[in-house]
Amino acid sequence: MKTIEIRSLEEIRPAAKEFIQVMGDHTVFAFHGAMGAGKTTFIKAICEELGVEEVINSPTFAIINEYRSDTTGELIYHFDFYRINKLSEAEDIGTEDYFYSGALCFIEWPEKIEELLPADSIQVTITEQPDGSRRVELTD
Repeated sequence: MKTIEIRSLEEIRPAAKEFIQVMGDHTVFAFHGAMGAGKTTFIKAICEELGVEEVINSPTFAIINEYRSDTTGELIYHFDFYRINKLSEAEDIGTEDYFYSGALCFIEWPEKIEELLPADSIQVTITEQPDGSRRVELTD
């Protein structure tokens, strides 16, 4: 397990760099955390550090946003399954094709589609601390 501390919003970019350094060859990252914990904000910082220059926002209504790194040309998929009510809704948009594509996949609300996640997905838990800081924990 790896833990990254984010004491303030000013520290989010260095925290995103640290996250990228520990990603290894993994491509599917399941982000857990309460509403408002900072999942979207942290994924945005990671994408920016990976070279995405387009506007990055939560795919709450679209379910999936596709980005491309302007630095490496790498595809990045950002999912938000908050509004999914049935597993079949996620299956219908071909999520498994994305998960096994080799492209980076950052997933918010993965508990809604747990059965579809690859076995080697990295679980990322973001928790807000009493002082307002965030703790990011990665486990496989």
